[in-house]
Amino acid sequence: MLANTLNTNEVKNAAGTEVEFSRLSTTDRETVFSQIAETPSQPHRLSIKHQETGAGFTKRRRSVVRIDKTVISGVDSTTPIVVSSYVVMDIPVGAMSAITEATNVIAELMSFCASLGASTTILYDGTGNGASSLLNGSL
Repeated sequence: MLANTLNTNEVKNAAGTEVEFSRLSTTDRETVFSQIAETPSQPHRLSIKHQETGAGFTKRRRSVVRIDKTVISGVDSTTPIVVSSYVVMDIPVGAMSAITEATNVIAELMSFCASLGASTTILYDGTGNGASSLLNGSL
């Protein structure tokens, strides 16, 4: 299970600055975190959801890690707008004895999104909390 506070460089913005989140709620198969220093009128949320379907060999788990951030429009400097980003993993858990290939797939996606290939400070090993939640169905 994830810690109640994500504050040890677990989430960073594009400048590499830590963004701290605190658990807001956990219900059944969903957890929502809020940014600790958010402006109340501009919520910044990190959510994790899981859904399982099928049984036996056909059992699948669909997991989503999503970040939604409300900001003020740069066009009129007044209107709140929401920017969202999310990663979905669809894993055939009933037909896999290990998550090795799922880990490889998320590592490939992360490297594709995180770097042009020359970076040496980004790890693509699928060990981050978000990847762990996607891979293991944890909250």
